Amino acid sequence: MKNYKICFVGVGSIAKRHIKNIKKHLENDDVTFTIDALRSSKRVLKDVKEYINNEYYSYDELPLGYDAIFITNPTKLHYESLEKLNNNSDNFFIEKPLVDVSDINNKFKLDLNKNYYVAGPIRHGSVIKYLKENLNLDSVNSIRCICSTYLPLWHPDEDYTTSYSAKKELGGGVSIDLIHEWDYLTHLFGIPNEVFSILDKVSNLDIETEDISIYIAKYDNMLLELHLDYFGRFPIREIMIFTDDDTIIGDIQNNVVKYLNQDKIIDFSEKRNDYQIEELKYFFKLINNEVDNINSIPNALKILKLTQGEL
Repeated sequence: MKNYKICFVGVGSIAKRHIKNIKKHLENDDVTFTIDALRSSKRVLKDVKEYINNEYYSYDELPLGYDAIFITNPTKLHYESLEKLNNNSDNFFIEKPLVDVSDINNKFKLDLNKNYYVAGPIRHGSVIKYLKENLNLDSVNSIRCICSTYLPLWHPDEDYTTSYSAKKELGGGVSIDLIHEWDYLTHLFGIPNEVFSILDKVSNLDIETEDISIYIAKYDNMLLELHLDYFGRFPIREIMIFTDDDTIIGDIQNNVVKYLNQDKIIDFSEKRNDYQIEELKYFFKLINNEVDNINSIPNALKILKLTQGEL
């Protein structure tokens, strides 16, 4: 039986989701997981305490020899965590975004022979997987992509005005929060040749950060438009692809692909947690050298720059 010894650096909501998925969906008769946690708070862990073996409270306490370390603390601490824990494992799962925007130009002092995978869960969803496998890029003329959502409803039981998303000093803003869009777009189409952007605050939301980001990107033979906002009262997350023969809609919100000219619909009946589980399965295959790294640190840095309208 294989036992993975892993550690989570920071145990917030996304870490708890990963921990539950690992224990409930990845652990079986052949594979088990021993999970430690590096935390900044000594408050009792809720929801996942039963799954945590050891708790540590400083980088120096953490032992060597982990099969994987999950960097799931606040984005502003990612860069520091990666450098301080570089010797503690050969495999790192880094929650998106890779680092805070202020750290984009820092030089990572890391061992490039190790696995550093930056999370991009929508890549592992059925809609994007289908498009990646079936889309003829030579026939694509234009792409229109949108993610519109209402920030106060992200966590209805919390005050959105004090959230990460609302605060500049915490690195929030719609361009970073919705980095998923640039992540899967570059996964499908690569890095564009040029990008133009407007990042602004236009709504009456009580936040310090930008609530809308608009981009136009140019590729060799096509153009791409991307719209991100915090104020859409009806959730929309989709990509519309204009090809020589059809208009294809990848509806990520509802997990369907539509061919409008053919009047054809493919329904994947997938839930959010499904692609979160698929991403974890992929990561442990990466550890075992069964797959290539589809989102390394250099690639993730390019995507992070795109969110700011840079190349």
